[in-house]
Amino acid sequence: MRENALLKKALKNVAIAAGKAGHDPYRPGWHLSPAAGLLNDPNGFIQFDGRYHLFYQWNPLACAHGAKWWGHWSSDDLTHWQHEPVALLPGEVYDVNGCYSGSAVNDNGTLCLLYTGNVKLPGSRTAWQCLATVQPDGEVTKAGPVIGLPEGYTGHVRDPKVWRHGPYWYMVLGAQNLQEQGKVLLYRGETLRQWTLSGEIAGSHLNGLGEFGYMWECPDLFALDGQDVLLVCPQGLPAKEQSWLNTHQSGYFVGRLEYEHADFTHGDFHELDLGFEFYAPQTTLSDDGRRLLFGWVGVPDADEFYQPTAEYGWMHMMSCPRELHLVNGKIIQQPVKELQSLRGEHTRQQGCADDLAPLAITQAELVIASQGEWQAHLAGALTLTCTAQGLTLHRINCRTGEPETRYWSGQVNHLHIFCDHSIAEIFINHGETTMTSRYFPAAEQRIHWQGRGQLTVEHWQLESSMVV
Repeated sequence: MRENALLKKALKNVAIAAGKAGHDPYRPGWHLSPAAGLLNDPNGFIQFDGRYHLFYQWNPLACAHGAKWWGHWSSDDLTHWQHEPVALLPGEVYDVNGCYSGSAVNDNGTLCLLYTGNVKLPGSRTAWQCLATVQPDGEVTKAGPVIGLPEGYTGHVRDPKVWRHGPYWYMVLGAQNLQEQGKVLLYRGETLRQWTLSGEIAGSHLNGLGEFGYMWECPDLFALDGQDVLLVCPQGLPAKEQSWLNTHQSGYFVGRLEYEHADFTHGDFHELDLGFEFYAPQTTLSDDGRRLLFGWVGVPDADEFYQPTAEYGWMHMMSCPRELHLVNGKIIQQPVKELQSLRGEHTRQQGCADDLAPLAITQAELVIASQGEWQAHLAGALTLTCTAQGLTLHRINCRTGEPETRYWSGQVNHLHIFCDHSIAEIFINHGETTMTSRYFPAAEQRIHWQGRGQLTVEHWQLESSMVV
């Protein structure tokens, strides 16, 4: 009965938002965004029976965080998506306060979801790691909890990422111990219903780290080009002068996981994206062997509720899908090749930045080869500056009205930029790093060039690819 009541409220909110969406100049044309309400973490990203599935954290009832659902999209090509039935609603005693993030696996031909059931208690909370199965018609059957709250940890244990290695299933969980230190836990299971805690494999005061945040969210551990990579979102890292500037960080460690001993020896922490909004990335291994990633273009506990899309009944979107490689111990991110199918009209211009014509960027892709110093002004709302020291990205904060800046240090020779109404994704030097940011222009959606640097700019208008 609770789920029926929630579905009725959600249907009303989606209908209201649909009437407003057509008037919102910031609604993306080809990035994935919610029909209504608030979207955050990508969940359950998988290619199953040849089709991609992307689940997502969703509050369809309001532009607010609350008792999260799992929405569900699917696609044949990572570019054209369709809605599937809602996967998970917070209707049981073990997930009454939210079906939090998790992952999807193929268990002998059955698509299975593992997620965190959030339960708030008077003055505290607890968490259950839960199992559900997806039927061929898209309906989901909950099997209930498979892991309770482990001893020695607070109720902040969540976000199971599950994979198969040899004869066993493995799971990493983000956690907070009783000393309020962030950790990543490793579990091993003979089945998806039977799990044993192997131990802590990363976190504060492990593997040479000192104090390193009070909670580690959204872990994702996978093999990449001969090494093991742990993506994770540590909360509580103090900002540095030109790094770790977002409220919470999203990054990775590269190392080697010893499965039998639950030991993950790793190197330094690297931010995965240096823009204003990027968090909770999740990957999958495609049938053709690519490691693919979606990220949430947002940051928790930041200034999200001052974004103007809330007036139109929706908030946030996913990044474009990205392909990952590992080169010299660093992750290289590139937009997936499938996005080229959206390319429309093409133009090319070359010369001094001051002499280049403005270009439309409402929905656009730009490839820029550059020498020297220059600036690009995106619709008067986001400024990209290239100097001998590197890149800066500058905008006005939508809450404070004060300027804010993000940085990348190094020599710039190649940029690949995707724009979609209110988002820019910048791939630097063929994916050496990325800068992802929202912006909300009041002016015409064009990019203007400034400076004496020499540029060659390839420009494509991009077609829409709305969810059907």
